[in-house]
Amino acid sequence: MNETAPASTRRDKESKIRKLARSRHAPGDWIRRARMITASWDAKSTAAIAQEVGCHPQTVRERLRRFNTHGLEGLGDRPGLGRKPRLTETERNRIVALVATTPPGRLTRGSDGTLEAEQDGAPSSWTLDSLTATLRAEGIVVGRSQVRRILVAEGIRCRRPRSWMTSKDPHSGRTTTPAPRGRRQARPRSSPGPAPATS
Repeated sequence: MNETAPASTRRDKESKIRKLARSRHAPGDWIRRARMITASWDAKSTAAIAQEVGCHPQTVRERLRRFNTHGLEGLGDRPGLGRKPRLTETERNRIVALVATTPPGRLTRGSDGTLEAEQDGAPSSWTLDSLTATLRAEGIVVGRSQVRRILVAEGIRCRRPRSWMTSKDPHSGRTTTPAPRGRRQARPRSSPGPAPATS
């Protein structure tokens, strides 16, 4: 690791590498290379690291050299090798950050008590479809399944939005939660009256 970098930067970088080495959702080659780096920090020999990750000692030497030269980017392949990543790290971060924002179509109560949305016609809750549409409108070319994979990798669960019913009365301004699903309770039946008299 670059010893001339500030201590806080070195700690942040080391924390990222150690987290990546323990990850279950990052690309496999990045996890393996991060394990090489953390093992070298733990003072293991090149041969021991190679045996631990299942590669040749020369591969370990090359990866350590590349990491020392290029830092975190050194964990990836050199440009021109393999498939180009579809998203940059900045775009991935934007996807994760977008989920934490309030959807622009969500109704909020103003100071005068009226319900208003920041943007009419915008999504009122974040779903995979609304996230994908918003990201595409921002110029990030991403698919619904890719958004889902990124969120799952970050530990963010996708849930169905809870539906709400609104009153048909335009002056009401109230919203009510839907009745819980399940069996409806039967209405109590009135007891039958006395049997008619027969003659």
